[in-house]
Amino acid sequence: MGSFFKSCACVRQNRCSHPYSIRYRDASGCQREETGHATQQAALDRLTKVYKEKRSTPRAQADLKREIGKQRFGEYSSTWLTRQRHYAPGSVRAVRQVLNSQILPVLESRRMKTFTATVVDDFIMSMEERSVGLAAQQNAFDTLKKILLDARRRGGITEDPFEGVIPPEYTPRKIDIPSLDEIHELKSASSDGLRLVIDLMSGCGLRNGEAFAANLERMVADDVYRITEQIEGKMRRRAPLKHRKFGEFRETPMPWAVRESLLRYEKEHGTDANGYLLRTQRSPYWAHTTLEYQWGAAKKRAGVTRRLTTYSLRHFFASNCLTKGIPITDVAEWMGHRNINMTFKIYRHLMPASIGRAAKLLNEGL
Repeated sequence: MGSFFKSCACVRQNRCSHPYSIRYRDASGCQREETGHATQQAALDRLTKVYKEKRSTPRAQADLKREIGKQRFGEYSSTWLTRQRHYAPGSVRAVRQVLNSQILPVLESRRMKTFTATVVDDFIMSMEERSVGLAAQQNAFDTLKKILLDARRRGGITEDPFEGVIPPEYTPRKIDIPSLDEIHELKSASSDGLRLVIDLMSGCGLRNGEAFAANLERMVADDVYRITEQIEGKMRRRAPLKHRKFGEFRETPMPWAVRESLLRYEKEHGTDANGYLLRTQRSPYWAHTTLEYQWGAAKKRAGVTRRLTTYSLRHFFASNCLTKGIPITDVAEWMGHRNINMTFKIYRHLMPASIGRAAKLLNEGL
């Protein structure tokens, strides 16, 4: 069942005040040691509880836990990524790149059952020693956390490997938000297709791949646009939305100007058999290269010299919402952010001075 003991050098250990420790093997077969039990009976009670848990664990489940614990991190991370069927192709590529560049060179051969908070701390320190950027550190930490917590949920890791670990803290750099005049200048220098992309991204907050999938069927109301998929910008194929599975969607408010832009493009250029608007001479869908080329040409013709990217159009959408007093929780949902903390980090400074405004409103109530 296990053993209990004291690590002190006292002659009469049964009477000294030092705590008892216990040693046992868990359901995965890994030897564990705990300390901090005030009395002999407390140590025995804990051993009895562990024994009962082991006896109640089905043999097949215990064997699976042992097998997971013995796996190398490289092998487990590969099978874990295969199971993430809800990931878009772009997300799979991004995770694989983080694994290959940051995590596997350090942790590939380590067995899953040996991961502890100390190991995670050492990994973070190794990134700091290699002068890895904070954004890359956070991406690597988030990916490692997903994999290790999955292994812990399946029983391959007994202890919480993130207890007490301080994660890398990445503060996004100051964002560039185009002015309304700059957006109008860019639109006047754009092709009809790029003009539609600009309207969807700045007016509805779509990502570029989501704008590539522009479709009149997504206009579910006069003022609502439903985003159901994206066009994967490298492979030129349909893919689920970021952080969502096929069939899942989100909706965003559709200003009248965006609605008119969609209808005007359909009237002048038509759609394909499935209702998609944007296509090229060689492909049924736009790609990142199409957007990059047209965006660069439009900036040059419009004389826009600031370092604006197409993603700056999403920043304009968020800025437009927040300066009009729309709650940031709604903005995060419309933009498809999985974690509202990132929305706060990027756009909190755009919100009206809520504390002073709240004080005035409360004063009126008093």
